[in-house]
Amino acid sequence: MTKKVFIGTTLLCVVLFFISCSKQEVIKEEVAKEIVILQKCEFKLENIVNCKVAGIYIDMNNKISSIKDIPLLDAAKLVKAFNNKSFPVNFTLNLAIINPNNGLNGTTKTIVTLENLDWTLLIGGVETISGIVNQSIEIPGSAYTKTVIPLEMGVDLYEFFGDKDYESVISIALAIVGSGSSAGRLTLNGKPTISTPFGPIEYPNEIQIIEKEFRAN
Repeated sequence: MTKKVFIGTTLLCVVLFFISCSKQEVIKEEVAKEIVILQKCEFKLENIVNCKVAGIYIDMNNKISSIKDIPLLDAAKLVKAFNNKSFPVNFTLNLAIINPNNGLNGTTKTIVTLENLDWTLLIGGVETISGIVNQSIEIPGSAYTKTVIPLEMGVDLYEFFGDKDYESVISIALAIVGSGSSAGRLTLNGKPTISTPFGPIEYPNEIQIIEKEFRAN
């Protein structure tokens, strides 16, 4: 009797072990699918709005390409800010995301929920500030619908470019905010995390997000 119980218990343990292994394999496969879905999402810098340089509002409708385009009073304020070793630039950088998992071309129609996004802003290839989008944002499956996330940026250019002269720093500022809302001089290195039935999954690699094109992992 004892021997039968032992054999029965052993068989049960073996069965449970294989069931457990089978479930783990299923979970691994589902997680792999979620990662594939995540990697298909595409990111792009849409544009820049609400720009200020050293507290001076820059009208994005008027393209400012050089110091000569800046009104005299504003130019004096900018020189003063630089001499005080502070040259803050504030703007809203709009980040566009497309989720092409729309049920066509072999994809499964899926809504992706962005849990958070760790990012670092590069200006002319130089790393500056970092931050995080720490809110759940649903991105519908559509090859044509963009989800736009506004990122509030505040960068003291003097902190990162203070070794340059005034004209160089103001040129960097104008390249950011004086180019008619273009984000061409900026790069955003981002690492998204999405919500899945198995918990949050982080992007395997960092994405280099630029203005020219949508990019995936």
